[in-house]
Amino acid sequence: MLETFNLVIRKFESRDRDEVRSISHDTAFMGQSAGLFFEGREVIGDALNLYFTDYEPESCFVAEVNSVIAGYLIGAKNKITAEKVFRDKLIFPLFWKALKNGTFTNKKNIIFIFNCLKALISGGLRTPDFTKEYPATLHINIKEEFRGKHIGKALISAYLDYLKEENVPGVHLATLSRAGADFFSKQSFQLLYEGRRSYFRYILHKDAPLFIFGKKLAQV
Repeated sequence: MLETFNLVIRKFESRDRDEVRSISHDTAFMGQSAGLFFEGREVIGDALNLYFTDYEPESCFVAEVNSVIAGYLIGAKNKITAEKVFRDKLIFPLFWKALKNGTFTNKKNIIFIFNCLKALISGGLRTPDFTKEYPATLHINIKEEFRGKHIGKALISAYLDYLKEENVPGVHLATLSRAGADFFSKQSFQLLYEGRRSYFRYILHKDAPLFIFGKKLAQV
């Protein structure tokens, strides 16, 4: 007998925080664990989620399947605002936390940070600015065992409806995954930019593709 598939998309609540951070860690490397390139669940959790879950939780959603959180979408109505809060309020506490817990002495982390700095110095992290027409942004991840069940589509739909109600004119996002690129294309997002990222070359033995997608939203 097949188990009933009961999918519920709802707004993020504070009780979801730990599970969202856990999923984000376990899917951070193109759907795989961040442990492949970085040691430190707390640091990764803060870096990827802290702004969204603690400063703009109203723009975040979770997907429950049979009362189990299967995935999430964390978003910001204005990426520039989110980045400013991160710079002004979050980056230095995050740095000190990482310093105190030995994050910067871990060999795996040193290699990753070195490759990121190398890419930054060479100009390899530059991308066009799409925030004028597409001010909102999002990150979405689904647990591996729940992929292929249209959960991501349902999360995207809920988030887009929310942005329309908030009179946000557009949203954009970046992905390093070709599977992610195919997914957003199917959700009628437009490819705005395609580039490459070198900071995972030491793991992948090639540059990772970078895709930036955007979608303009009709106002309610």
